[in-house]
Amino acid sequence: MSTESTEEDSSAAAAPPAINGWYELFSRGSRDWLRHGEKVREAVRDHLPQIVAGADIINHGARTVRVPVRLLEHYRFRLRTGGQTLGVGQGDVKPGDVLGQPQNSESGQGQKGAGGTERGGIELMLEFKIDDIVDWLWEELKLPNLQPRGGASEQSDWQREGWDRHGARSRLDRRRSMREAAKRRATGAAIPTLINEDLRYRQLTRRRQPSTRAVVFFLLDVSGSMTDRDRHLAKTFFFWVAAGLRREYRALDIVFVAHTTESWEFSEADFFNVVGAGGTVASAGLAEVRRIAEARFAPSGCNLYLFYASDGDNAVDDRVDARRELDAVAALTRYAGYVEIAPSNVRSVRTETMRMFDEAAAEGLPIGRFSISSSDDIAGAVRHFFSSEAQDAETAAGGAP
Repeated sequence: MSTESTEEDSSAAAAPPAINGWYELFSRGSRDWLRHGEKVREAVRDHLPQIVAGADIINHGARTVRVPVRLLEHYRFRLRTGGQTLGVGQGDVKPGDVLGQPQNSESGQGQKGAGGTERGGIELMLEFKIDDIVDWLWEELKLPNLQPRGGASEQSDWQREGWDRHGARSRLDRRRSMREAAKRRATGAAIPTLINEDLRYRQLTRRRQPSTRAVVFFLLDVSGSMTDRDRHLAKTFFFWVAAGLRREYRALDIVFVAHTTESWEFSEADFFNVVGAGGTVASAGLAEVRRIAEARFAPSGCNLYLFYASDGDNAVDDRVDARRELDAVAALTRYAGYVEIAPSNVRSVRTETMRMFDEAAAEGLPIGRFSISSSDDIAGAVRHFFSSEAQDAETAAGGAP
């Protein structure tokens, strides 16, 4: 063997093993911690509709949600129990035997008060902040048809614009500084590796942003036909919409209106506790929204939105007035969404209010519809109204889901 090949082999053996990506830099404990966190996030996202539906936070004012998550364990061999059936590799079998699923002889199921010896499962109850749930629920969601209004607004944002040799240490651009040092050393001058003349600091400039101010009207039917269940479903929908919008947009006003045969504007706290009685006149609520919009919010200066929740009942003699007010509101708003609180058994015929919104949408007005029959539908309703894909699909289909 030549001397050259021997030297090459020894140098190759002495070289440290290559690191395949940053992930190998962590210890096993760190990798397990990261994997566990990702599994927990996946479990929460997969069960988001149930979490949103089960969080009773409207009346109690809780700021956290408790989520059951299955305990994660490392893979390992586990001996079978004596009550399990036999199979390949587990005992006395011969070719041709039909294999069955392992079963416990002492299931104990259905025996209230009787103890059992079967192996059980463990679930952890984790607490998540409402803001975390809102972030997961509102991933890639936005207000439909949002447009800049009235030129520059009071909103501004800091944007990076160029470099300078002087600045705060927190804005030091290391990559740019090393590039400047490399250019200087390329001249061949015997100067230290990095000097003050090489340092470059990112410069920030305040830029005024186009006005995207939005005003969202929440209109709720609180008439006698709306049961406690119906009101709870509607208010839960409004709660998650309001929380998501406030996390997504800075310049946002939310107006809370409720109606029976009359209409009233409420504060947020009163809105989520209001109950009512009597008949239903949808035109009263829509007219109140129109009056508030015309008196306090100019459509040329902000984006107006309406979300109306009702069980679909309306006075027969209010059909013409309600449609006229709906057309007037739709002319002012960028989008109007209707949430119908349906019974658990889906109705076979359209309600009066759903028919009115269907007709308006068929005429090309920016209107969407969604039916909620249980608390599991709330997350789907939020995604339907604020997802671009769902809005495009509804427009193409020309009908409600």
